[in-house]
Amino acid sequence: MKKMILLVAVAVLAATTAEAAPKYFVLEAKGPLAQGHLNAVLLAGGTIDFQHAGTGLVMASSENAAFAKLAMASGFFSSATPDMVVQWTPDVHPQGLVEAAITPGNETFWDMQWAPVSISAPDAWAAGCTGKGARVAILDGGIHSTHVDLAANLDIAASTSFVPGFTYNQDTGTFWHGTHVAGIVAAEDNGIGTIGIAPEATLIGVKVLHNGSGAFGWVIAGILYAATPVAQGGGGADIMNMSLSADFPRNLPGAGPLVAALNKAVNYADRYGVLVVSSAGNDAVDLDHSGNLIYVPAQSGSGIAVSATGPVGFAVGYPNYPNGAPDFSRPASYTNFGNSAITVAAPGGDFALPGNALCTIPAIPAGTVTVPCWVFDMVISTVRGSGASVSTYSWAAGTSMAAPAAAGVAALIKAANPGISLGELKSRLSQSADDLGKPGHDPYYGRGFVNAEKACTGK
Repeated sequence: MKKMILLVAVAVLAATTAEAAPKYFVLEAKGPLAQGHLNAVLLAGGTIDFQHAGTGLVMASSENAAFAKLAMASGFFSSATPDMVVQWTPDVHPQGLVEAAITPGNETFWDMQWAPVSISAPDAWAAGCTGKGARVAILDGGIHSTHVDLAANLDIAASTSFVPGFTYNQDTGTFWHGTHVAGIVAAEDNGIGTIGIAPEATLIGVKVLHNGSGAFGWVIAGILYAATPVAQGGGGADIMNMSLSADFPRNLPGAGPLVAALNKAVNYADRYGVLVVSSAGNDAVDLDHSGNLIYVPAQSGSGIAVSATGPVGFAVGYPNYPNGAPDFSRPASYTNFGNSAITVAAPGGDFALPGNALCTIPAIPAGTVTVPCWVFDMVISTVRGSGASVSTYSWAAGTSMAAPAAAGVAALIKAANPGISLGELKSRLSQSADDLGKPGHDPYYGRGFVNAEKACTGK
């Protein structure tokens, strides 16, 4: 097929039979986490991979088939649940990557970056809002740490991985979902490639997925790490972006305690002033009426969920649009929606334009890029590329692209108002958004389509 969304339900990859015991577990302590809890894990034949006193959550691994039973028998834990490895990143990108030469002047692909323009990011930059000082953790797959658009903004010392056997800057293939997301937030304003919504914000790479898959425990540990101040050994994030989405039945055996632990981690971050931004999911599902299905982390705890918008035919007849300016705020064909879940909408791109006709858009300072017209309706950002490349870019569409746009706007607000409370940050992000769709809170837009200039300047 020319274009598709990978609609991925949960795939339970961890073995659950007696013959092959689950390797990873999520445990919740009874009472404050103490040495007795840790000893109980060891006595049950487990290894402690991560512990968090603030929530009483412990991530452990064990080859002992009786580990969970023994841990519960100790009386120290309210739950000891085999973890699940699930597919979290069902986004779309074409196979063609663009290897960009280092060029002087403005960003090479600026004329293809409709997303920042659609939310008035250039006007925010002109007003002095760049995100400098704000710290945004990217909880995702690997980040290409030497990418020319990311390296200067990446806090390498605070970046880490919770995926066993891999560092924060490792992944597979040439796309690297986390790298694409990071560029949307804070690709540097360096006259090369692309520019992020908050081009001077600091990025923190927190690897919780590998090739799009990850355990609940890895994600939970990543949230708790990112929310912890640097002085206490954490990532010190002001904002964390989770362009992740997994869906499964609420009554799936073993899922309840994992969902509860995820909720607890998100609420912990919220309680300590860290904004958790999550993608809403790409199944075109009404989250108000999803029945037995639950989508996480969009419906987890007190974070915010972001829906996606995208144009149809942005590049057709570029720059003289045949029917006026494209509707960049049009709800994307795939986005999940629902009054109960969506806080704001942001540009995530789409691929709904029929056919495979080619369109051409100029690069800066010279040259052109020619791809199928529908590709330009998606979001271009940084990717891994092949070999030793440090300047590779590609398109993707999904709520995974919308969430970091909203996180970038939040970073602009935070940087302009360093002492702002989390409640005030959430209110400003919502109240500054353009009220589209039905007046007030709308199932597709939530409080509205984010507006970087209004958010940052308060005008």
